[in-house]
Amino acid sequence: MTSKRTVSVMGSTGSIGCSAIDVIRHANKSRDGGFEVVALTAGGNAEMLADQALECRPQIAVIADERQLPVLRDRLAGSGIEVAGGRAAVTEAATRPARVLAAIVGAAGLESTLAAVQAGNDVAIANKESVVCGGRLILSEAKKAGVTVLPVDSEHSAIHQCLGDGRALERLTITASGGPFRTATMDEMRVASPKAAAAHPNWAMGIKNSIDSATLMNKALEFIEAAYLFDVPAEQIDVIIHPQSIIHGMAHFTDGSVIAQLGAPDMRTPISYALGWPDRVATTVDRLDLVSLAKLDFEAVDSAKFPAVDLAREAFAAGPGATTVLNCANEAAVSAFIAGQCGFLDISLVVKEVLSRFLSGNMAGMACSSLEEIGQLDRYARAAAEDVLTRAPGGGAEGRTLG
Repeated sequence: MTSKRTVSVMGSTGSIGCSAIDVIRHANKSRDGGFEVVALTAGGNAEMLADQALECRPQIAVIADERQLPVLRDRLAGSGIEVAGGRAAVTEAATRPARVLAAIVGAAGLESTLAAVQAGNDVAIANKESVVCGGRLILSEAKKAGVTVLPVDSEHSAIHQCLGDGRALERLTITASGGPFRTATMDEMRVASPKAAAAHPNWAMGIKNSIDSATLMNKALEFIEAAYLFDVPAEQIDVIIHPQSIIHGMAHFTDGSVIAQLGAPDMRTPISYALGWPDRVATTVDRLDLVSLAKLDFEAVDSAKFPAVDLAREAFAAGPGATTVLNCANEAAVSAFIAGQCGFLDISLVVKEVLSRFLSGNMAGMACSSLEEIGQLDRYARAAAEDVLTRAPGGGAEGRTLG
């Protein structure tokens, strides 16, 4: 029996956070030591955060939305659990000694992720947007602090497991399910609703990540994340469609060998790997039955229907400022789509136009070497996306403005 591992979950009420709580719950019933929870943080769901805290008994529970702090205080009164609210409190919680699961959605997760690294904490990073916006900064600070950054995305977890010592590596392959519109026509995609776009065929995720999967922007961001995390040239990273989502990633070597990681499409596997590494933590994930599966299919990405991966390659070639703008413009466009202010196909069109404006402007050389620079680019991208949507014919609340 091993000793308990300490862990903090940033974004515990989201999809990744809830899966992490399940991993922790099962591990704590096992004989391999389990986890001691140091901190849980959430955006605005004080009721769920309180329930998780009463189960996991962390040192501190933090709600980012300070308006919900009275609810959290009331629910945890007499529990002995420290309670706090606000962005600064979230960041402080990330600095407490523990392995930190960074699962706050979007660029908003960057500040606490960076704080965790600078405090000397290993980080299990589930927030790909943090790497896309601040990958070089996070990895530079991690090297200074002598800490490990572990991937949680299923594709990057797979590659981490396949790489070994990384010698004689030739290429990496990231797989994509193709999302709910893999076989849809452009006309069908043009009129798709947010509900349809979020109906992922294989994975249970939050609405933003689900819609990113439908546009393949999720895979575009993962391509950038892989280039940063594994320090591999962009031209040596492939993205292919694999509808069954059984093979999550592959490493190709110079002798012709290809090592692939397989598993059920369940985020509890990569979460448990990152939280327990270098050990493995038992989960209740369904086990693969390859005979029942019978076959695994693969196909190329249709760039005409799904331009996101090509946009990501263009942005990565232009530098970290461009990848930050790509991500933040996409966050703004997805929010507009959910709000009915644009159509599904417009998401990629907005990102393309904002990226084009950025690359032809005077901010294109920004190095993203500080949170301040990243914040400036975030604001630029969101304002530019709003401008694109407003200027488009028919722009506004009616939706379907560009495509």
